[in-house]
Parts: sequence; C-alpha cells; structure tokens
Amino acid sequence: MRLIFAGTSEFALPSLEAIAVRHDIARVVTQPDRPAGRGRRLRATPVREKAEALGLPVSAPVRLAPDTVAELASLQPEAIVVVAYGLLVPEPLLQAASHGGINVHPSLLPRWRGAAPVERAMEAGDRETGVAIMKMDSGLDTGPVYRMETTDIGPGESAGELSARLARRGAELLLEVLADLEAGHARARPQDGEASYAARLRRDEAHLDFKRPAEELARRVMAFNPRPGAWAGCAGERIRILRATALPEASPTPAGQVIDANNEGIDVACGQGVLRILELQRPGKRPAAAAEQARGREWVGLCFD
Repeated sequence: MRLIFAGTSEFALPSLEAIAVRHDIARVVTQPDRPAGRGRRLRATPVREKAEALGLPVSAPVRLAPDTVAELASLQPEAIVVVAYGLLVPEPLLQAASHGGINVHPSLLPRWRGAAPVERAMEAGDRETGVAIMKMDSGLDTGPVYRMETTDIGPGESAGELSARLARRGAELLLEVLADLEAGHARARPQDGEASYAARLRRDEAHLDFKRPAEELARRVMAFNPRPGAWAGCAGERIRILRATALPEASPTPAGQVIDANNEGIDVACGQGVLRILELQRPGKRPAAAAEQARGREWVGLCFD
C-alpha cells in the first residue's frame, strides 16, 4: 500500500519501522528540527533520524499549509498513517487518501483523547490502558476505531516504559489494520463510553507539593518519568525524583521532611502517608538508587519543598 507517514517522537518509531518493511512510504512528514541540549543546537526529531537511516524521503514543514497539503496529495497516497505527530492534519489531506487517515493512539478511546494519554492515565490511577488504531476524522481523537487492545499498567512501571510497550503493540495492530484495508474487510466502529481529555503536560505540574497525599505524588512521579520529570527542592538543590512508591503509614512530622533513609529508600512525610523515593538525580550527577544516595549523605531531618 502506498502511504504517507506523519510522526515525530520515539513513540512513532516502531510503527514507521514496521510499515517500511511491508509498504511503500511515499513521504515521511515530521516536525522541524528544534534547539535542544545545553548548547541549544538544532536536533532532528527521532522520526526524521529514523526515516533518513531507512533512506525514506522526509519533509519537515512548520505546519501543513495548503501548498504543502497539495504537494503531499499529489503523491496519491492510499492512506495517511499518523503516529505521535503533534500537529493538526487538515481534512483535505485526509480526504486525498482513498482510506483516509489512520492513527495509532495509546489509550482506550474515548478515555484520554488528547496529547498526553499515557501520562494522564497513570496520574489518574487507572489500573489499565491500551492502544487503539483509529480512523481519523475532523475531531480530536473522535474517529471510529478499527482495533483496540487493553493492557494492565504494571506496578512500578514508568510512563516511558509503558509508552514503549504500547508503541510496539500499536505497530503490530497497525500492520493488521493495513492488511485488512488491503483485503477490503476492515471495519471501524464508533467510540463508545464517556470521553476524557488528556491535556498536554506542563512543566509546573512536575513540582511536587508534599502537602498532597503520598499516593497522588507517587503516581505523578511515575507518570512524569521521563518527561517533564518530577522534582522538588532540598537543601538548596533541585532534585529530580525518578521513581517512588507510597507507604500507607501516617507521619506526625511536617509535610516534606525526611523521616528515614536506608537501603529501602528515602522516606518523606506527606500530607497523607509517606512517599518512599526509590531513585533520584541530584544536579550534575547521574540518576542513582535512593538507597545508594542514603549511604552517602545525611538525609533525615532535611526538607523537600
């Protein structure tokens, strides 16, 4: 099948690699190079790097303006495959393909439509999530669904780990849907259930408020790993908190105060319960298990804020 592929982030890579083996990709569309790192040098998107490694033609428009849409439509694609692209795909481009647009979306639609479905599911305490292959329409993740598969959110699983797992399974389901479209028996069903919106993550959300319940903070830590990265101040340092779990016991000490630090982790009093930090990163240092950090510094009595 002749395809146009639109994607940007790492989540899109398994799908791009999978369809590149079995289908004709007329063009890969991704977002423009962005400044990154301490030197703020321009860096290509993961999709652009992979597409060039595969020898595929790439475009990186700032937006899909009418002239860009017309040029892509002239390639006569049979379908537009969209995976973590991050820009609106105009209706005229979807209509230019005989099978329209096909999106790989990491949630159980209609739950968690929008930009950050994996992170918002974890933050909300959902026990399960999934991946959907959706026929795109003019709405935000509102189109009918070809395939959808459910999976448990694993205990101690970070958003990055869950996203990678969903990306791999999404690529497999995408291949199945494309095969069904080629065979002429693909059927998309309308979404059923109560919709919720997964708003884009904001950096200010990553600052942990230890007056909140420990369970809420633990979910946020895991949901924001690797991006934007949960953090809190302690002894004049901005410390990234990479992994944590909630302990049910109450603490009489003020919220934010370290009450214990041992081989199990660093325990911090919260508004309700105790947050056990399992992995953290101090400024200029590598990520390390909190148990390792506990051996090299006196933590008890310090306060996170």
